[in-house]
Amino acid sequence: MLRRLLLLLLAACGGRGALSGSPPGPAGHSLRGSWRLGNGDGSVVLSGDVPGCVHTALLRQGLIQDPYYRFNDLAYRWISLDNWTYSRTFKAPFDVSKWQKVNLVFEGVDTVAQILINNVTVGRTDNMFNRYSFDITSVIKEVNFIEVRFLSAISYAAEQSRSHSAYSVPPQCPPPVQKGECHVNFIRKEQCSFSWDWGPSFPTQGIWKDVRIEAYNLCHLIYFTLTPSYVKSAQQWSLEIESVFDVVSSKPVVGLVTVNIPKLQTQQTYTTELSPGEGRIVLLVNINKSATVQTWWPSGHGNQTGYDMTTTFNMGAGYKIEKFSKAYFRTVELVEDPIPGSPGLSFYFRINGLPIFIKGSNWIPADSFQDRVSSDMLKLILQSTVDANMNALRVWGGGVYEQDEFYDICDELGIMIWQDFMFACALYPTDQNYLESVRAEVTHQEDKSRPYITSSPTNGKESVKKGWLSPNPYDTHYGDTHFYDYLSDCWNWTVYPKTRFASEYGFQSWPSFSTLEKVSSTEDWSYTSNFSLHRQHHAAGNDQMLHQAGLHFKLPWNTDPLKLFKDTIYLTQVMQAQCIKAETEFYRRSQSEIINGEGRTMGSLYWQLNDIWQAPSWASLEYGGKWKMLHYFAQHFFAPLLPVGYEDDGVLYIYGVSDLHSDCELTLQVSVHQWSSMKPVCTLAKEGVTLKAGSAAPIYKEPINDLLKRCGNCTRQSCVVTFYLMGKGELRSPGNYHFLSSLKDAVGLEKAQLSATISQQGDLYAFVLQTTAITPFVWLDVGNIPGRFNDNGFLMTEKRKVVVFYPWEPIRIEELEKSLSLTSLMDIY
Repeated sequence: MLRRLLLLLLAACGGRGALSGSPPGPAGHSLRGSWRLGNGDGSVVLSGDVPGCVHTALLRQGLIQDPYYRFNDLAYRWISLDNWTYSRTFKAPFDVSKWQKVNLVFEGVDTVAQILINNVTVGRTDNMFNRYSFDITSVIKEVNFIEVRFLSAISYAAEQSRSHSAYSVPPQCPPPVQKGECHVNFIRKEQCSFSWDWGPSFPTQGIWKDVRIEAYNLCHLIYFTLTPSYVKSAQQWSLEIESVFDVVSSKPVVGLVTVNIPKLQTQQTYTTELSPGEGRIVLLVNINKSATVQTWWPSGHGNQTGYDMTTTFNMGAGYKIEKFSKAYFRTVELVEDPIPGSPGLSFYFRINGLPIFIKGSNWIPADSFQDRVSSDMLKLILQSTVDANMNALRVWGGGVYEQDEFYDICDELGIMIWQDFMFACALYPTDQNYLESVRAEVTHQEDKSRPYITSSPTNGKESVKKGWLSPNPYDTHYGDTHFYDYLSDCWNWTVYPKTRFASEYGFQSWPSFSTLEKVSSTEDWSYTSNFSLHRQHHAAGNDQMLHQAGLHFKLPWNTDPLKLFKDTIYLTQVMQAQCIKAETEFYRRSQSEIINGEGRTMGSLYWQLNDIWQAPSWASLEYGGKWKMLHYFAQHFFAPLLPVGYEDDGVLYIYGVSDLHSDCELTLQVSVHQWSSMKPVCTLAKEGVTLKAGSAAPIYKEPINDLLKRCGNCTRQSCVVTFYLMGKGELRSPGNYHFLSSLKDAVGLEKAQLSATISQQGDLYAFVLQTTAITPFVWLDVGNIPGRFNDNGFLMTEKRKVVVFYPWEPIRIEELEKSLSLTSLMDIY
């Protein structure tokens, strides 16, 4: 899906038959703010914010430490096992006698709760993802007492599992290494809150979104959605506007609806009539043909033009509701067609008629406690997404449907969203109550303008044809695939599936020491400490990282335990970045090929973008937003123009990969360096390389032995190949490289003297780096100073390089100089 355009609107409409003396508009009153919070036996009482949860309330009151500190995920298990109650007194913000209906609306309740007003139960909740509206017309008074009595999600899930005896619904529990809770598939709650292989177990309780009182007469607008479409035969754009109302009038409500999009010279008025009950208005707005509609494009492919529009409901008797929204015009097609020369079907997305190679990652919840996910945090992480040349994210199904602001920011930045429904890595019960809850959840979230698939991975149309069950869901000839392999050599591209679409793949690394330091103590700073073992939620994960690193690098060794820990962290990030680089470049160069019936890869979404806490994981962004080496690599391997090198049967190939919209003529520059010298031993400029728009094709081929002979005294161990593409004007690819041997076998690599001089240039800072030798994987780290570099983790083949630092907060140059550390591969031996 590109975007969920589901918007919730507090508004009202009126018409004939209004109550005498009643106000014309709706009355609304949020119950945000401070509530009373108490545990099951009343031994813990405190104030807690709404929106919020129990854990963050306890933290803000100083009753617990940071839940992420050291082993607190275990120490604070008691919080989730208790039953908590939120309560408060509030005055009715209006004269209740003047309204036909008064509702209590919860945008999000986490999760199982009984709702009481003035000691009368008005409703119950059992689904974190649903919006709940309870009729409180008969119970609301001038002064009211509201209670939300929560039941422990852990206890509830266990009881649901016990009472479900008809058939098995695996898995019962997560693996012991995750230190989690059982039966998460029996509760409609953020699945990873019971633990995951990259996250802690914090099954929260709380009112995690807005709660408010709504009052209205006659009718009330509940949902408002926009769906763009393009009619080719008419060569015209249109918008379908769907509005859903709660009609409390006993008679039909008649009115006018006017839609105005000034920049598209479009204004249309419609007569409407709503019948008593739930009323629905569907309007088709044809955009003025004389107006030029600028389409919305994914990042890197065009602008993200949006149009301000106003929808005005005039329902007579002075009732007027205005809804302000933004309309984006784009078409989305999931193309699953036969491919000449291959069994199976294609699997790619066409946006505005153009096939788009999907470049991105997988999004998980940004925090275990959703009330800590701020606007600034979302903007930071999503800006980092497009800064790394990504155009898409998959919102993974074990988290939450993100807040509207998340999708709004994605619209503005050009990030396409592959939206999972909130199910992950489990079977689920199919009893009537569960299915009804899921049906309400899906209705609340679903958008008919998007293509749907049944699962991920899936064989797409073929899965549907086989009755939703595939003999091989990883069949490379259909749909999307997931692939993980931590033992095979990640530099060996032949182990990777030549798939139509790679929607999950990855390798772990540790976050930087500055990130870990915040939640650990001195005795934890070792790769084999109890803390390190506790924080690793993937079985054998720490060993797998060292195994994969050891295939190509010497493992660090130092008598200083802290230095050894930092060096090991650094090497895991090098390994992760290099592994995912190799795999992603394989997918990108496979987009235009069919080999032995496989290929035409049109998407790569690596696992995973962001972190939920400070721990080893597959993420390229650390908790807090700091870029790992992988994220800097992504900026290069997702570049719109890229040369990719690989070997096959002793022959070096270089492919040109282009996301550009037009063909281009380029020069390929290939250089060979000896590790011991900064001067290339030979260079080759291949001119007149034509690269077609949106394609990948071989542009250079040479047997390695011929290359070595041509370049003097080179051997596989003593030399490295670098290359880049250059066109007219500013058209240039990032530099890339191909290692001819493992770096642990490299001959001539020296421990370089690295230095940096920092100068301020406006709001930015220039780091002038100097080196005395070729330096692999140069890493600049400024500790806890928020910001990012324009390049990092690079192979430095020249004596001088300028790197720019973009601070995310105001910073003094003295702080940068004090915090800076420089590391390269030879520094860890």
